[in-house]
Amino acid sequence: MPGTTPLRLTRTQILAFRRSVQALDERLPHNSSSIRRAAWAGLQDSMPRAALLSLHARVAGMTSTSWEAPSLVQVWGPRYSAFGVPARDAAVFTLGRLPDTGSTRRVAESLADRLAHLLGDARMTQSAAAKALGEPPNRLRYATLTGRVRIRWDGAKQPTMWMAPPPAIDAGEARRDLARRYLHVFGPGTADAFAAWAGIAPRAGIATFDELGASLTPVRTPTGDGWILASDEPLVRRPPGNAAPARLLPSGDAYFLFQRPDERALLVENATHRGRLWTSRVWPGALLVDGAIVGTWRRADAAVSIESWRRLFRAERQAVEAEVASLPLPGLVRGMAAARWLT
Repeated sequence: MPGTTPLRLTRTQILAFRRSVQALDERLPHNSSSIRRAAWAGLQDSMPRAALLSLHARVAGMTSTSWEAPSLVQVWGPRYSAFGVPARDAAVFTLGRLPDTGSTRRVAESLADRLAHLLGDARMTQSAAAKALGEPPNRLRYATLTGRVRIRWDGAKQPTMWMAPPPAIDAGEARRDLARRYLHVFGPGTADAFAAWAGIAPRAGIATFDELGASLTPVRTPTGDGWILASDEPLVRRPPGNAAPARLLPSGDAYFLFQRPDERALLVENATHRGRLWTSRVWPGALLVDGAIVGTWRRADAAVSIESWRRLFRAERQAVEAEVASLPLPGLVRGMAAARWLT
């Protein structure tokens, strides 16, 4: 907005704001409202049960079946990745990415109509539906843009698909709401960064930010200019609270789900450490200790391997090991193994 002086924000303010809005400093009580807040920008689940671990980092009392809570559904969301999202908000993460015109919209609507005719009220695996329609399985993901497709993926087999009622909102409002959620959870942000996260055209990101207009506040950060929601300004100005002793954030967690170099540099200042977190292959999880990412972690069944980038004090290691022991993963009859420290 011309003539508006940007609000200057420090790295400390930004990270404290992000932890606060994502409930990473203190777990929320176990209820449907807390689960919806934890999933405000969706819970990426491309790594099986990552969504469950993201919930566990934010909400108390999670169990191995909490990812199937009635208040959550699975969709192919931003960038056509598997996401757990609030059931009442599913249209935001699907229809909010539907282009206004063009071939992608035509393909999405055609596939959704054909799937509806094929499925009716039934459910079918992605591969079976694709075979029946004579389409490559992954092409069916375009149908999710209409907001009419739901999935269930347990990580081991093909997703099951079924049809849902058409959304009650239009694509424009869904896209604006998606941008507001992005800014609240990932902010400060830019139109280009929003488009990259959502998997939409850059021009659509710019148009959406223009439509939000006066509801945005310009900010200046250590890595460049951006925007926050005007309603979030009091929170971003608030002095940082006490950070949690430790959290294990899974691959693709919203706290570090950044695609752009400047966003990653703000979160992790050391370039070598950034290379260890945002790898060219499957990302590891992020080790959050006292509000800072200080290492990575990986899991193979019940074995958790941890790489720290600095020496952790005894109390810090104990806090991390307590988090490992609390992971609510399915199929682990004897519980989690003790952490295996690589450094």
